[in-house]
Amino acid sequence: MADTSRIRPKGGIVVLDFGSQTTQLIARRIREQEVFSVVLPCWTPVEQIRALEPAGLVLSGGPSSVYDPGAPVCDPAVLRMGVPVLGICYGLQWISHTLGGQVRPAESREFGPAVVEILGASPLFAGLPSRQKIWMSHGDHVVSLPEGFRQTGQTETTLAAIEDPARRFFAVQFHPEVRHTEHGREILHNFVFGICGARPNWTRAGFVAESTAAIAERIGGEQAICALSGGVDSTVAATLVHRAIGDRLTNVFVDTGLLRKNEFEDTVELLERRVGLNVIGVRAAGRFLARLAGVVDPEEKRRRIGNEFIAIFAEQAREIGRTSGKPVRFLVQGTLYPDVIESVSVRGPSATIKTHHNVGGLPAVMPLDLVEPLRDLFKDEVREVGRELGLPEEMLTKHPFPGPGLAVRILGEVTEERLAALRQADAIVNEEIRRAGLYQQLWQAFAVLLPVRSVGVMGDARSYGLTVAVRAVTSEDAMTADWARLPADVLERISARIVNETPSISRVVYDISSKPPATIEWE
Repeated sequence: MADTSRIRPKGGIVVLDFGSQTTQLIARRIREQEVFSVVLPCWTPVEQIRALEPAGLVLSGGPSSVYDPGAPVCDPAVLRMGVPVLGICYGLQWISHTLGGQVRPAESREFGPAVVEILGASPLFAGLPSRQKIWMSHGDHVVSLPEGFRQTGQTETTLAAIEDPARRFFAVQFHPEVRHTEHGREILHNFVFGICGARPNWTRAGFVAESTAAIAERIGGEQAICALSGGVDSTVAATLVHRAIGDRLTNVFVDTGLLRKNEFEDTVELLERRVGLNVIGVRAAGRFLARLAGVVDPEEKRRRIGNEFIAIFAEQAREIGRTSGKPVRFLVQGTLYPDVIESVSVRGPSATIKTHHNVGGLPAVMPLDLVEPLRDLFKDEVREVGRELGLPEEMLTKHPFPGPGLAVRILGEVTEERLAALRQADAIVNEEIRRAGLYQQLWQAFAVLLPVRSVGVMGDARSYGLTVAVRAVTSEDAMTADWARLPADVLERISARIVNETPSISRVVYDISSKPPATIEWE
């Protein structure tokens, strides 16, 4: 993995992860205010934290109780670093428990909206209303405070905020990082600027300059190849590395047979003509379909696809090295921060949601060294970096598409027949969403082929066709998402066209699940 330490400015905010699925949102909200924030596991040694010279620390929420066997803990020395600390949810409970307070299971648990009443003046709530809508998600609560603390917030049932101003310790039982908390952004702003005294140090122009220098230093005079998918992430990564090492980067775009309709041809043309990248197109549909034959488990699909990708990239690297006389040592990927969070528990005890083919799907022994310049960025940050690099807006606003492609939008075995049906249905969804002027309002919109056949009537005859689910969501960063309330007439056109234009499909359903509890993709 590429060393990104040099693009982590000093004087930012370190977020210590106790396992919450919204920990990364804390970092994102802080970065929105142009202050760098990095997430580290709660068990990170104090020396490593101190080396970042943080202006402050945030202790995240988490699913555990402080009394659970094996409950996540920090080194208590983090509370002696002399920098301001903000505890959120479990972070509040851990601070209280560690410093001598008492935490107990709540008689009335709080999950969802609540109202907090602010009790007296506090720098954390400076300039904010005395009553605020907040979002709670906890089963334990604090019943007695450590020495030096006072209560600064209360809901109808629970202590909601505390502080020890002398030591600059602050904590809230609710989640200011989620949009459901009315003044969450302002609370974090008060902590970052008013309490920590941080300064803006995180801009897209600064990221481009610093990461370009870091990439150039890491790759040196060697050659690299980039795994292009045609999406935003890999294109921005390729453009960034191209800026750093020029024509020593060769981009490889693989036709896996799992792409959307016309995507291979359109993408190669766009990347070469409009973006100016050196692209090698590899036709390999047969190889991927052979690897997926008989496979129904989604994680196994990801592993096989990831391994086949690496095999192809290694082959291309050897060929490039043979023809140029200089070996290729590096593989560039467009891995993002949410990919890492959902794939592998590398930032602390967060639960693994699913493996991404370009993270957890990689083989244990890699023939090439990875360079992942976007690994610590969220999708919206990547789009802003792309704009800084001058990429076409049509590329930057493309909906995300999973690396394993349509393979993880076919529930069950992947076959040519099922791929053809899904590819046509997916194209219809895309066309109708664009025709209705809704494309830019949605995070993603696509079709999923279900392992279900149902009875229908077509042409006065009984049919027994496939079932397709239409999925459309709104989101800011893919960590949470809400199902889109598409107009009924748009859904009607989508359904009618899919059934009429795809003979093997006889039923269309609409997915109204949000994330959580569901994920955006079905597999």
